[in-house]
Amino acid sequence: MYFKKSFFLFSFFLFGFISLAQTLAVSGFVKDTNNEPVAFANMLVLQAQDSIAITGTSSDEKGMFTIDKLKPASYILKTSFIGFKDNFKTLNVEEDINGVSITLEESVEALNEVQLVVEKPTLKREADRLVFKVENTALSQGNLVEVLRSTPSVLVLDNTILVKNATPAVYINDRKVHLSSSELIELLQGSSAANIKSVEVITNPSAKYDADSGVVLNIVMSKNLITGYNGSVFSNYTQGVFPKYSAGTSHYFKGDKTNLFFNYSYNNRKDDRVDVENISYPDEEWKTILDKNTWSEAHNLGFNFDYNLNEKSTLAISANAQLLPYFKYLTRSNTDVESNSNSFNKIEAQSLSRDDRQNTGVDLDYDYQLSESSKLSFNSHYTNYDYQRKQNVDSRYFDTLVVIDETAFNVKANQVTNIITSQLDYALTINDKSSFNSGVKFSNVKTESSILQNDIIAGEEVLNEDNTNTFEYDEDVYAAFLDYSYNGEKFTFSAGLRAEQTNISGASSNNEINKQDYLEFFPTANFSFQVSEKVNSYVNYKRSIERPNYTYLNPFAYYLNDNTIVTGNPNLKPIFTNKYLIGTTINNKFTFEVFYRKSNNNFFELPIQDNTENVIVYTPLNIESTEEMGFDFEAYLNITDKWFLYFGSSTYNYKDKGTFSGNSIQLDRWANFSMMSNDFSFLKDNSLTASLTIYYIGKTVQGLQTVNTRWDTYFTMAKTLFNNKASISLSVSDFFNRQDYSRTVRFLDQNSRISNDLDTRYISLGFRYKFGNTKLSTNQRSTSKEELDRLKKEH
Repeated sequence: MYFKKSFFLFSFFLFGFISLAQTLAVSGFVKDTNNEPVAFANMLVLQAQDSIAITGTSSDEKGMFTIDKLKPASYILKTSFIGFKDNFKTLNVEEDINGVSITLEESVEALNEVQLVVEKPTLKREADRLVFKVENTALSQGNLVEVLRSTPSVLVLDNTILVKNATPAVYINDRKVHLSSSELIELLQGSSAANIKSVEVITNPSAKYDADSGVVLNIVMSKNLITGYNGSVFSNYTQGVFPKYSAGTSHYFKGDKTNLFFNYSYNNRKDDRVDVENISYPDEEWKTILDKNTWSEAHNLGFNFDYNLNEKSTLAISANAQLLPYFKYLTRSNTDVESNSNSFNKIEAQSLSRDDRQNTGVDLDYDYQLSESSKLSFNSHYTNYDYQRKQNVDSRYFDTLVVIDETAFNVKANQVTNIITSQLDYALTINDKSSFNSGVKFSNVKTESSILQNDIIAGEEVLNEDNTNTFEYDEDVYAAFLDYSYNGEKFTFSAGLRAEQTNISGASSNNEINKQDYLEFFPTANFSFQVSEKVNSYVNYKRSIERPNYTYLNPFAYYLNDNTIVTGNPNLKPIFTNKYLIGTTINNKFTFEVFYRKSNNNFFELPIQDNTENVIVYTPLNIESTEEMGFDFEAYLNITDKWFLYFGSSTYNYKDKGTFSGNSIQLDRWANFSMMSNDFSFLKDNSLTASLTIYYIGKTVQGLQTVNTRWDTYFTMAKTLFNNKASISLSVSDFFNRQDYSRTVRFLDQNSRISNDLDTRYISLGFRYKFGNTKLSTNQRSTSKEELDRLKKEH
């Protein structure tokens, strides 16, 4: 009852502070020093107190301009045009102003031909985040995955994105993108980085983010203020073990009141992976080689439409779809058995799956400017996820070269998920130093899954009742948050509190029932103090949650062969994490941090061997806790005007504690993660650029498993052509072939080692061509929700 009352209090509070505002206009003339008109000059209106751009226009053919719908205030009018110095004029707008004269001076560095200015990436460390600015750099010539691979603290390995040992929530313009790991990578690979402004690595997100966003990667796209149209086409060819290719197009139009964006990309790929399982049963040794090939065709579509209803309100409709009509997954396994008791010594098996998936999301957004200092935002979202799989598995058992037994079965599996969310946020700028945010959110997730297995006996299909099941999952989450921030000259402070009430009901046809009902609070705090002109110190704290993805909760069993099974666990509990951090930045070049993080009920997918049936089962399990403590160092250096270097290193102790078969288990180890990223520019106009990134991940512990050392290398080179309208790029990944790794499980009666040979070594060639007004930036954004990343997990 208390929680429901708080929603009414929030709603009542959010709808206050409505005010009216008068609007004014400024008009004038742009000319050069010879009094000749300057046509099509770019003009931006900036707020005087913080230089934030609020509107813009361009001069017409005669150099005339008009900017209307301005509120009484002080502004800075920035005027720019190629070959001229930027002009800044302060305007105190209390009434309509006519006849403003802008004179542009020719730049002494202006060339006879238009030259491309390519900037170097820059880094800015803040109390709760690292801001990596890449606008107009070499990295913006590729796709979003290539940008993330060169972003400090970010690691892209085996279709998984990590930030300092944690899986982040990925946002685009503060809108969450949540798909499975491979689908997210496909989406980002098909998304151009041409309009990217920066990547924010938010290691201590505020209370406005969902409580399960322990770490956030926010990709900030540039916002356009000038009307016009632009578009682009791109293609990419990649040669790894097998060839892959992608192509796409995007189109953007901005009018006085409307923004319209559309993009489409197509990915066709074949991937290779080889896993080797070495399992020591009490009296037997099994070695299985699983050769896995996947063929896929994916279509990604995005559509955004924004309409300014009036000077105070904006309505937006967004839709994103990912269609995977063709996905074939073939696993060939060969098992050698060393045993004195079994009648067979070799097993050959083949599993062939064909999937059909679609994921469609629609958003409705409404923003209302209550006053100059306050805004109300509403969002409603709907997602439909439909997944269907047909699988056939055949196995043959050999005694030397003689077949002594054969088994076969087929499986039909379906999953339909519907997600509905609604969110209402209120933002208030109290003064030029402090702000307040609050909001409420509701989400509902319904999943219906079914699996039907038929064994093939004497050529006939016979229903296997033990592995035929249905599963229904229903989850409601009610959330509310408060957040306050203060930015002073010497110190900054922000604190927030988020409350989430979770109600869960899961039931399967074999009478497995899972019900959970809990109310949890998630505080966040950031404090930063400017010790001196060159030294800044900060302290962070955050409590967060990670709920199991829906596949982890699904009790169905999927057989890769008769002896290798993947299954879920409907009794999984959520993870609760507390993180503490103290850091210091010196001269904006060096950062030192000490951190401690403890996660209770941590869960992992573990390979558990059944020593009675000689079966290995990959299943998610909760352990008691995971503790991490360590020391981080980062350096951001401009070695020369054409060489930027980032180096980061984290040395940490990772300790897992759990209970297995009634016995306490503890495993810990010191480890190191290091990253070095280099960005270079060449030629007089900097139109040839290159980036080299090297990762090192030392031997570590994760989920009661020991994971061996890995390296990763990534090199990309880009050249702009045709006055920045086109670009070609060349990328090489993992050229030392050191991303492969192995995991070892050794405790109690568990003794296995699993090695992975990944398809990560490749060379890629890309081409992009832009047309229309190439200075425009899109309104592209994600429309997916945080609930979507829990839909499924790849195996």
